[in-house]
Amino acid sequence: MARRLLLGCSAVGNTLVERTRADNAELVAITDDTGWASTLRDRNVATVEADPTDPSTYPDTAAVVLVAGDGPERNVAAAEAARRHYPDAMIVAHVGTNPTADQLAALEGVADRVVDPVEAIADRVREATGVDANEEPVRLLSTLRELSGPLLVVAHDNPDPDAIASALGLARVAESVGVPADPCYGGEIAHQENRAMVNLLDLRLHTFDEIDLDDYDGVALVDHSRAGINDSLPEGYPVDIVVDHHPPRGPVAGSFVDIRPEIGATSTLIEEYLSRIGIEPERELATALLYGIRIDTKDFTRSTSIPDFEAAASLSPLADESTLRRVESPSVSPETLRVIARAIESRDVRGSTVASCVGEITDRDTLAQAAERLLDLDGIAVTFVFGYMDGVIYGSARSRGADLDVGELLRDALDPVGSAGGHATMAGAQVPLGILEEVSESESLSDVVETFVAGRFFEALADAPSPPAGPMPEFSTD
Repeated sequence: MARRLLLGCSAVGNTLVERTRADNAELVAITDDTGWASTLRDRNVATVEADPTDPSTYPDTAAVVLVAGDGPERNVAAAEAARRHYPDAMIVAHVGTNPTADQLAALEGVADRVVDPVEAIADRVREATGVDANEEPVRLLSTLRELSGPLLVVAHDNPDPDAIASALGLARVAESVGVPADPCYGGEIAHQENRAMVNLLDLRLHTFDEIDLDDYDGVALVDHSRAGINDSLPEGYPVDIVVDHHPPRGPVAGSFVDIRPEIGATSTLIEEYLSRIGIEPERELATALLYGIRIDTKDFTRSTSIPDFEAAASLSPLADESTLRRVESPSVSPETLRVIARAIESRDVRGSTVASCVGEITDRDTLAQAAERLLDLDGIAVTFVFGYMDGVIYGSARSRGADLDVGELLRDALDPVGSAGGHATMAGAQVPLGILEEVSESESLSDVVETFVAGRFFEALADAPSPPAGPMPEFSTD
């Protein structure tokens, strides 16, 4: 039986181990990475914990040598040592992460075959799609490869299923080409269905207060497009990658920018990258992406495109439908029911628009659920529900079949006194209570908030902007 020797280990090395085991070939591994050594031993691979560049640790014979560490310099040293020790062996060497031209040349000079996963994946994309290097997945891989360190993937604050799934999916793409990536979010995951998705699928994301920006060489934004606008990054923080389906409201910077307002969900774009690159998402990721598409398109009844249907069809066989059913039917909190009831009771209807102040709240995510529920009222096309907690007024707006852009509507109404954002059919706003809290004994804070916010909302409604039409405006990415 041919003896194979693994020098160093990494995700690529792990894959080579799998292939070797499938071939029933004898394998010995040498690595000084304690974690990988433990993993290999757990899989019954004979492992020596030692320097893979030191030939004194090598076995007497080896027919095939696999050099598979992450460090290009050490891979060159290991390949050269293996060639001297086994002059007749076949040497297959992984390039490692971000090799220099000299390191590539050194590997090619000593190894029989050099494995470059990034180039291999790019070639597969080109072959499968028949496109040039300007096609999105190819450009994304090129941008990722230029990073010299980990990537931080930032979802918008208080992320919804589309943002959560997109952050995880983009991290998966980065890791496929050897770039470590951490998905993260600011705020909280408050909506019952969102919490159920994260918990039932055991999805791992960092909160923003757990990370240090100095630890990352690159930053990606998903499901939004501007740093510091609805995320926890400093405003104007340098961004390398942007993937979004919301129309931009200003210049968008980044080496790779893919914004397609005609698409119903950012998860659709992530599924496209995975599919064209040749990555089959794990069951948990496939389920999250499918749910993200279904939520943002409201089960394919809102802002849905053909690619959304195609992505959902591709993900469905891989997704866990039983878990999806549990996610979509979580228990409803008493606070959610109270806010919905208050929104219905306090509604102010003007034509096809309804605004409702629900007073003090304990969970701001209930506002979005109430705004969705009010759209079910007969003759209503636009809803806006707002309340306050912890010194801040929060609002959530929805529209269906209306000839206006609620994102721009809330910006016109509340940006001058707070912040607002969103897109044509969904939007949110935050306004500091400030001096409004200083009410007289004869006034209630709820009445003061209602008068102030509803007044600005209906005043802006009189000159409400229409949804964006035609192609997306061109913004510089410099």
